[in-house]
Amino acid sequence: MKEKALGHIILASTSPRRQELIASLRLPFEIMPSDANEDTPFGWEPSMVVETLSLRKADAVYRKLSESDSNAIIVGSDTIVVLEGDILGKPMDDKDAVRMLSVLQGRTHQVYTGVACVDALTGQSIVRHRITSVSMKPLNDEQIMSYVRSGEPADKAGAYAIQGLGAAIVNSIEGDYFNVVGLPISLLSDMLSEMGMDVLS
Repeated sequence: MKEKALGHIILASTSPRRQELIASLRLPFEIMPSDANEDTPFGWEPSMVVETLSLRKADAVYRKLSESDSNAIIVGSDTIVVLEGDILGKPMDDKDAVRMLSVLQGRTHQVYTGVACVDALTGQSIVRHRITSVSMKPLNDEQIMSYVRSGEPADKAGAYAIQGLGAAIVNSIEGDYFNVVGLPISLLSDMLSEMGMDVLS
């Protein structure tokens, strides 16, 4: 595909973590919240959940754009934590965060992150996902409560942030670290290249 001239990225997310990661690509970008509905039917496979929600977020922004934004690629993303088939999203409150961390401690779970890229001119889209395995340290009740009191779990899938204090409760990972943070940069850069926006040129 022909390379996009002077193109920019529109990130369909208000996540500070995703904003920091996309800034690392050194491409011009702007933030446009999608306000998309994030409900999905019970029983969906994790990959379907993250890919559907990523595309739903990017499409919601696509429908808001004016012609002046046509030389852009919209990026939507969604992250979930999966433990033995059970999906853990963001905790509803501190009690829910304690519940999530209690079931995750001492075990290995998978983090799924979906990424959708939509061409603002044509509406063409690419949607993919990546999986990373994360092993948690065994934790006692006092350690879990202390981490929850830090406030960090509040808006994080699985109730932890690997890039913050949560690094202290993670034993090891297998796969893409940035996938766990919330945006697999290597995967995204490949998708942008397919759409004509080469990160390294």
